[in-house]
Amino acid sequence: MDSDRAAELIATWFGCGLSPKAPGTVGSLGAVPLHLLLRRLPLPLHVAATVGVTGLGVWAAQRVATRRGETDPQRVVIDEVAGVLIALGLVRRSSLKTQAMAWVLFRAFDILKPGPVHAAEDLSPEGVGIMADDVVAGVLAGLAARWLA
Repeated sequence: MDSDRAAELIATWFGCGLSPKAPGTVGSLGAVPLHLLLRRLPLPLHVAATVGVTGLGVWAAQRVATRRGETDPQRVVIDEVAGVLIALGLVRRSSLKTQAMAWVLFRAFDILKPGPVHAAEDLSPEGVGIMADDVVAGVLAGLAARWLA
């Protein structure tokens, strides 16, 4: 498999980002099975996997954005995957209700882009900016869910 194809598979989270409706939500849902696997691991491995997905996401998002000539292609949902893993990772031992709340809060922060989420979006190069706003949204969502639980 060539690197462009690999980047496309990762960036679209194995096709989730190709959904004609709400690709960000579909990508966010597509992250849940990985979270269910990671939450069984010791915390350091969970964190390492999340950091790995995020780093790989920067590479894949940058490559796809450059190839398509777009700043933040809608089909790129690896950023949502990383954000969900962060949000759910912060509540990984909490109730299903709290985990669902973290997921919903992540989507809200990702869509509404309050303060620091919006600021992170402007980071460059594009791969970093594409990923950074969702990383911040994930942190905020996870912390808010912990506080509200």
